[in-house]
Amino acid sequence: MNYLSPSVPFGDSLRDSAALCNAIVRLRGAALEAELGRIACQVMDSPDCQFLPTQGGEGAGAPPAVRAQTLLQEINFDGHCFGHYAVAGRSGYSENDRHQLSSLAALTAGVLQVHSLAQRSTHAYAQVEALLAQQTQILDQLHESVLTMDLTGYITSWNKGAERLFGYTSVEAIGRNILFLYDEEDAGFHDAFLEQGGRLMEVRRRKKSGEVFWASLSLSTLRDMDERPVGLIAYLTDITERKLAEERLHHLAYYDALTNLPNRTLLTKLVDQALSVAQRSKLLGCLLFVDLNRFKLINDTLGRQVGDELLRQVSLRFRQVLREQDLVARLSGDEFAVGLFDLNQPFEASTVAQKLLASLTTPFLIDGHDLRVGASIGISVYPQDGQDAETLLRLADIAMERAKQDAGEPESVAFYSQDMNLGMQSRMRLETGLRHALSGQQLLLHYQPKYELISGRMIGAEALVRWRHPDLGMIPPAEFIPLAESTGLVVQIGEWVLNAACAQAQAWKKAGLPPIRLAVNVSAREFTPALPARVAATLARYDLEPAWLELEITESTLMHNIERVIGIMDRITELGVALSLDDFGTGYSSLSYLKRFPIDTLKIDRSFTTGIPIDANDCAIASTIISIAQQLQHKVIAEGVETAEQLAFLKSSGCDEVQGYLLSRPLPSEDFERILRKNWDLPE
Repeated sequence: MNYLSPSVPFGDSLRDSAALCNAIVRLRGAALEAELGRIACQVMDSPDCQFLPTQGGEGAGAPPAVRAQTLLQEINFDGHCFGHYAVAGRSGYSENDRHQLSSLAALTAGVLQVHSLAQRSTHAYAQVEALLAQQTQILDQLHESVLTMDLTGYITSWNKGAERLFGYTSVEAIGRNILFLYDEEDAGFHDAFLEQGGRLMEVRRRKKSGEVFWASLSLSTLRDMDERPVGLIAYLTDITERKLAEERLHHLAYYDALTNLPNRTLLTKLVDQALSVAQRSKLLGCLLFVDLNRFKLINDTLGRQVGDELLRQVSLRFRQVLREQDLVARLSGDEFAVGLFDLNQPFEASTVAQKLLASLTTPFLIDGHDLRVGASIGISVYPQDGQDAETLLRLADIAMERAKQDAGEPESVAFYSQDMNLGMQSRMRLETGLRHALSGQQLLLHYQPKYELISGRMIGAEALVRWRHPDLGMIPPAEFIPLAESTGLVVQIGEWVLNAACAQAQAWKKAGLPPIRLAVNVSAREFTPALPARVAATLARYDLEPAWLELEITESTLMHNIERVIGIMDRITELGVALSLDDFGTGYSSLSYLKRFPIDTLKIDRSFTTGIPIDANDCAIASTIISIAQQLQHKVIAEGVETAEQLAFLKSSGCDEVQGYLLSRPLPSEDFERILRKNWDLPE
């Protein structure tokens, strides 16, 4: 509806309409009444015109008492009477005068109605503004920080509490995504926070200064008038002091105050958790109970202060010889416990026990005193000895007491199981013998020939270490190689093999034999950035060309820090030394990495060769490896060839080289040289 358009036009000028609107907007009370009367006089061309307002109330209103010959017109809009126009001063009024006055009254009513609505809207808006200002003041007086955000996490409001807590003003914060307040550790919770409200959580947030603090966060959903979610309101309170107090209480409850190691309570919890994982994964676990020898004498003689410092230094030495994933705790007094949960076999625990004992051999220098302590260690094994922490700890304690009584030595180790003790003693003898073997010329090399399938000619050999024990005779590699790997002796053995193979190659070179590649296995422990320099130095020492040497690397060795591994391989191939990827197909290498490895040969593991040609899966795997090698322009060799049928399948599949008992067992150097001369038609 157009409030300002009268149904009947009046006057010939818009000036009177503008004057009417201007008066209603600007004037109030008697001034307005006088101005409206003046405008009516002008419009009606009459000397006596008045605006007579209604004296309150809705409806038409009662007409005022007027003189005779007065023209009276009600000012009414939609049932609401604003007053009357009373026109007098002339002898008579025509019908046209009545229409003119009616139009003026209609326009006046419309303008008054619009003005009334505008006044009410302005008043309501002012009330809303006042209410919002009051609510803002209330929010700003809250100690809590309160902020709102839309459903995508962009901040829409920010109170004074938030300014005090975070250090950002509302101008700096509003319009930014809430993620800019997150600490890195809590960034992953963003989606969960935005998905639902009503959650109370403890989170880490970052202030403008960069300080990270703990906050209690409560989220509630903001909804529109139709109850649809439109955002979230967040309430945050700084709880850093409470969290620090909780951490201090937790530390007091679960850690030893002297050594800062876990105490018995925490040890039990952690061991039970680890055993649950071991049970699901069918892994072994061991618990070592360590009791220091001669500690009581030192503590009683030199005092508690010296004794406490000795315990602190012992705990540091234990921590240094253990791996990061191993658990070490102080139980009480001079008793410690060590948890091992990723073992291949229980006897590895005895190796760890020997490391712990070895860490105590260097004297402790405390307050000018040169102190020496030893230890007795008992070992219990999961799952055969017990299924929970308390049982394993109790049995390890019993084993420790047995170690003290039975060994008659200041340092000793014992398993709870007698069968394990016998095995450990045998293993310890074997380990001691292996250490002597390295220095006592008990190790030797045998060479297994490698043959080229197309020509049938011997083109190389794999150098395999053997151990001739002075009392036990030849000890199979399957017995001492795993022991060497678990004790770290495999590095020294690897160095010996490289030197021995190069020394033999030098002898053959001087004897006039043509260069053949001698393949030397490199363990994961040896595959370090120092390996290329060691290989170069060894070749130089024996005056050997790189064509005499090939390094075999197992696939699993390559799956740790790929870029570092490739860098080492590149440095080796720059020397001219060939690289062979051993046991291919048994590890987890990606084909995307395989194409980047600078290798010459892929070696099919014997586990796939064994089933050829009967097992369709083994045949498919072998054929696939050969195909991959051909596509990548690598040679491929199959090991473990023992039957003519296997040889025929590999030859028909395009395999380049083979080795195995069908062609030759690993041979001593003299026998290998004899076959080599015969193969190359050289005089013996």
